[in-house]
Amino acid sequence: MRWIHAAGRGLLVLVVVLTGYVAAGAQAGEPPESGRGPLTLATAGDLTGYLGPLLEGWNRTHPGEKVTLVELPDSADETQAQMVTDLRDGDRSRFDVLNIDVNWTPEFAAAGWIRPLPRDRFPLRAFLQPVVDTATYDGQLYAVPYVTNAGLLLYRKDVLAKEGVEPPRTWAELERYAKTIAPKHGLDGYAGQFLPYEGLTVNAAEAVYSAGGSILGDEGERVTVDSAAAREGIGFLARGVREGWIPREALTYKEEESKQAFQDGRLLFLRNWPYAYVGASAPGSKVAGKIGAVPLPGPDGPGTSVLGGSNLAVSAHARHPDSAARLIAYLTSERVQRQVLTRGALPPVRADLYQDPALIRRFPYLPTLRTSVLAAEPRPKSPRYDQVSLVVQAVVHDAMAGHRTPAAAVRRLARELAVISHR
Repeated sequence: MRWIHAAGRGLLVLVVVLTGYVAAGAQAGEPPESGRGPLTLATAGDLTGYLGPLLEGWNRTHPGEKVTLVELPDSADETQAQMVTDLRDGDRSRFDVLNIDVNWTPEFAAAGWIRPLPRDRFPLRAFLQPVVDTATYDGQLYAVPYVTNAGLLLYRKDVLAKEGVEPPRTWAELERYAKTIAPKHGLDGYAGQFLPYEGLTVNAAEAVYSAGGSILGDEGERVTVDSAAAREGIGFLARGVREGWIPREALTYKEEESKQAFQDGRLLFLRNWPYAYVGASAPGSKVAGKIGAVPLPGPDGPGTSVLGGSNLAVSAHARHPDSAARLIAYLTSERVQRQVLTRGALPPVRADLYQDPALIRRFPYLPTLRTSVLAAEPRPKSPRYDQVSLVVQAVVHDAMAGHRTPAAAVRRLARELAVISHR
């Protein structure tokens, strides 16, 4: 199972629907017997089929709290829409525990849809510390990190070796190699996730952050995007399409389409989540054994990735809050987190797994991913994040398609985000 969006699918989204709970509003400190019962877990498409075996392990040892698996749409945007529609039903909501995109925590918490959680019930100190911040809002813990993620630059190491060059560390090197080396080998230069959906918000934010800029500040109350850095970041993406080293076809790519282009041997460079490295290395891939991964480049050196992933949260209307917390503890345990990586190819939140020699031999990108996660930045925090993301997607896609200049795109972003932040 994987939520790739913008994940898109680099993000797992689980929705745990708990049936037979105690009355809505029960607190996490209640006696265990008042908050246990069977669970229904809904998820975006499980592309690797790893989740079923994990839940079988839970069901064998928790016969009174068995989990039934239900799937929601693959798309992050569609899954969020279904969650929000359901949560607005209040006591009639089917969704009682949610594994939400890391950037939805402020929105869901501010709306009162998820409840605060006791920090001492979960092993937060064992996690990569940047991921813990994604689970907090207004100084309180509202979720528990489950899967993390950071963007990587995948590259054809066989092609670069033939040319005698190292993988790019800067945008200038990436542009030069994409313009000159890629055509010599019959390849397109560079792609990311550029369809107007959540994935484009991620790619745009990474470009702006890498140039030293930001989009929003103060939990979404202040618009900071009108800057030279934002113009440089959006200009980098728009220039790539205009000059041809980003193929126009990439304007239709989500995670899966861009991964397929890379593993079919059509791209020299690809920005994607680590799951794409695993897929491109698998038997049947035309580039298996020929790829490498490095941190995303920036204008003058390593750039900044957006921090991806998903967090487990308990609905404000959960009727079995103790079962919810126990399932969350199970899914974030060291043993299960190891399986999240080995069976699901999803980046775990447990810090020690990134230094396990056996795992590094199997997943060579882990040290690079750890570096990228520790340096990553969250997407703009806002209680109205869904509206923020829609604006970023639309405006940046227009700029990349050549419908407006990067400078005009930034001015429009600033205007529209100001309207949203003051609603």
